Amino acid sequence: MSALGWNECDIVLVTGDAYVDHPSFGMAIIGRLLEAQGFRVGIISQPDWLSAEPFKALGRPRLFFGVTGGNMDSMVNRYTSDRRLRHDDAYTPNGDGSKRPDRCTIVYTQRCREAFKDVPVILGGIEASLRRIAHYDYWSDKVRRSILADAKADLLLYGNAERAVVEVALRMAAGEKAREIKDVRGVALFRPVPEDYTELPADDLDSADEAAARVPGKTVIRLPSFETVEHDKDAYARASRVLHREANPGNARPLVQRHGDRDLWLNAPPIPLTSPEMDAVYDLPYARAPHPSYGDAKIPAWEMIKTSVTVMRGCFGGCTFCSITEHEGRIIQSRSEASILREIELIRDKTPGFAGVISDIGGPTANMYRMACKDPNIEKACRLPSCVFPDICPNLNTSHDALISLYRKVREVKGIKKVMVASGVRYDLAVKSPEYIKELVTHHVGGYLKIAPEHTERGPLDVMMKPGIGTYDRFKEMFDAAAKEAGKKYYLIPYFIAAHPGTTDEDMLNLALWLKKNRYRADQVQTFLPSPMATATAMYHTGVNTLKGVRRGGSEAVETVRGGRQRRLHKAFLRYHDPENWPFLREALKDMGRADLIGPRPEQLVPAHQPNGGGQPGDKKRPARLNFKGQKFTTKGVPMPKP
Repeated sequence: MSALGWNECDIVLVTGDAYVDHPSFGMAIIGRLLEAQGFRVGIISQPDWLSAEPFKALGRPRLFFGVTGGNMDSMVNRYTSDRRLRHDDAYTPNGDGSKRPDRCTIVYTQRCREAFKDVPVILGGIEASLRRIAHYDYWSDKVRRSILADAKADLLLYGNAERAVVEVALRMAAGEKAREIKDVRGVALFRPVPEDYTELPADDLDSADEAAARVPGKTVIRLPSFETVEHDKDAYARASRVLHREANPGNARPLVQRHGDRDLWLNAPPIPLTSPEMDAVYDLPYARAPHPSYGDAKIPAWEMIKTSVTVMRGCFGGCTFCSITEHEGRIIQSRSEASILREIELIRDKTPGFAGVISDIGGPTANMYRMACKDPNIEKACRLPSCVFPDICPNLNTSHDALISLYRKVREVKGIKKVMVASGVRYDLAVKSPEYIKELVTHHVGGYLKIAPEHTERGPLDVMMKPGIGTYDRFKEMFDAAAKEAGKKYYLIPYFIAAHPGTTDEDMLNLALWLKKNRYRADQVQTFLPSPMATATAMYHTGVNTLKGVRRGGSEAVETVRGGRQRRLHKAFLRYHDPENWPFLREALKDMGRADLIGPRPEQLVPAHQPNGGGQPGDKKRPARLNFKGQKFTTKGVPMPKP
């Protein structure tokens, strides 16, 4: 500030992540965007939260504090799916797991208030976004209030909030108070329902839609109150279903939910950015490096993404275990080829030690670039949660031509030797384009490709909103054929989820048998983690299928896996090949009446006896296991795919 001649900052941003000035880090985007609007912006990164003093480091901000937990929800970041504390943090120098508190958005806001009592505080980022209404919290096993209420902040900006944060900042600079800014999309605040609005109850969605058609003027949907959903699981299921139905910016109505004696108001979601707007965001003058104060410390997340390129945002897949849609939306927002090529040249020219390899070109998925509804009017009217389930919508343009063209131009950039695709490929879309699969395999795979069928059985797949395993089989055939034609030995790494809602013990047994039949031995497995606001989390909490009509006494029940023993069993089925799991699996198979699967034959799942001198709990870890049809191959160090 002294070097710049500033006596104060207009805005001070507080983040739970290390400060990396790169567009893969949300705080860098918001900081650079506000700077481009002429604001003096300061950033406090991972402050010591035990007192208010570190929050005074940049003095009193003239307009507001902006607070975010970082690129991940802090509870997801700090705890495993078994509620065990993680000891590392990918967004912290040297992976130190102690640099942020639980629920850091709330804690940081409290400290900002202590530092400067009357300075407005505005929440943003994924933690705020996914906790914007009353929500089930897996780590406390209870329904919590909106994070806006718990943090006692002034406003909450949800989703990708570039437009919202600029408008709020400009209006506050012009003299408006934060709590008076009520008409910006993507904003949540406490306010009474205006007199010119008609309230529609969320009791029955179809009836509400019919009622809306008959009501002139403005309408708002009233969700069941926090006090109701806290104790009534049917009411919680209805609130979740309404929230996800009111997610399309083209037709979403505002939502209101009572918290005590106040109404929490959610404006409609933000309008997706156009390609020129996306380009402007990614073309900002990022330093493309961690802050110099970290010295030689390694920041794992930065090491992973420093040579990767984001080409799009959003996802229309609608997988119920994933929160991308709730945050980024289902409408794909794509950058132009020119902007992407400029960034690749910057990586080449500014990244120390760059060896000519782009580690990833993608986004939430690898292959939704430029895909959109064929008819904008249909897109605006649609309330379906997925464009690809139960089948690919006939109104969806699934052409991969733009992506193939982009791949070819990227490979031609001088100094670029290889461009990898590390983002997860949506294989049900890929099978529509044999040319894309050939292009991908021939030029953009380096030994293996991540793929996420998630399960083999129709029960859990329907609850996940994922395609059947037959689609995966077709993709594998095409992938193998393309690899053979290219003269390459490439492998698919399939990912599966254990203990997801809708999954029975028999489903996991059938998945294990499929894995053994196909000679897959998974080293990395995922146990379902109920993240805030995801549809599957609502199912986990309520036992109700919120993809179907939610009516008291008439809702469809969903199998949920809540007990620790059953969760361990489902995970053990995924790692059927691990001798440490064999005693547990033998016991379970006998209880299930499937003792016929215990023995030495190839079609049997586990042997009847433990190996001599190993395989018991507490034994030292063995070397990398034989995977993928006997090839020695380990995925250690490979990041999990984005769900």
